[in-house]
Amino acid sequence: MKYFGLLIALLFCLFIGNLLIGSVSISPLEILKTFVGKQENEVWNQIILAFRLPKALTAILVGIALSVSGLLMQTFFANPLASPSELGISAGASLGVASITLSSGLSWASLQNLGIGGYWLIAFLAIAGAMSVMFLMLLIGLRVQNNVILLIVGLMLSSLVVSFIGLWQFMSSPEQIRDFLWWTFGSLGATNYSQIIIMTVIIFGMSILVLFNAQKFNILLLGEKYAKSMGVNTKKLRWLLIMVVGSLAGITTAFCGPIGFIGIAVPHIARSVFKTQNHWILIPSSALLGAIVLLGCDILSNIIYPNFALPINTITALIGSPLVIWIILKRKSF
Repeated sequence: MKYFGLLIALLFCLFIGNLLIGSVSISPLEILKTFVGKQENEVWNQIILAFRLPKALTAILVGIALSVSGLLMQTFFANPLASPSELGISAGASLGVASITLSSGLSWASLQNLGIGGYWLIAFLAIAGAMSVMFLMLLIGLRVQNNVILLIVGLMLSSLVVSFIGLWQFMSSPEQIRDFLWWTFGSLGATNYSQIIIMTVIIFGMSILVLFNAQKFNILLLGEKYAKSMGVNTKKLRWLLIMVVGSLAGITTAFCGPIGFIGIAVPHIARSVFKTQNHWILIPSSALLGAIVLLGCDILSNIIYPNFALPINTITALIGSPLVIWIILKRKSF
């Protein structure tokens, strides 16, 4: 439990740090004045409440979603390299977003003008795309038992989805292509409070649902046949996985773009820190660590280039790539 206390304290410190650091440094006192309603400088109010606070909250939510979905995929597929980005789930969500932003003629601006309805439309299509690819991967997983082959199939499926997106881009206007390409870089700073509310409802709802089924995932670690013998309905668990991973990966991709390496790296960090395979511990610890890592990545992007934050994918790749290489080299077999 002491680790959870330390992680919560670290999360709070990084959250405050995210509000302090940017193109303009703001003192803790000014932030406190803003939150208690005594801030007289309207510029500080605007910077903190309209830009930095939504970005920090988004980093926490996205970190939770990607880490939990990565943990579940690694458990279910018994593959340490499984994650939404590596097995094509994020690509499926991107296809859902492309179906409305590239093929319909609706720009990001026009979707924003639709308000909450436009946000739910993007979220629905992204989640549908993610769930579709997740369903395909689970079907393939029933036939393919080799982890390396399954990973290769996932990468090929991701490439296939990306090729469809490329065809849509070829037939789209320059403005649509520009907006879509910018979205693919991944950004935590493009969300508003309406989107954050939608993300909060879906991410916390799915995370709580997963936590209630933690014991089933513990049993699944010993194999699907053993899980069936212990009374676990693996078919129902498979549908639960489609819904949860599709929702978590879909909603984050819809509003922040495809963000890589968090889903694959953070569950391994959680296992290393807590020295356990128990999902009652791994689910909340992965969620906390995911939020911490993504907040840290965002702070790092602001420090490296304060006048214009680097795409978050650049920072997550810098941190996640060495860890993935270490995982591959550490394991003698898959």
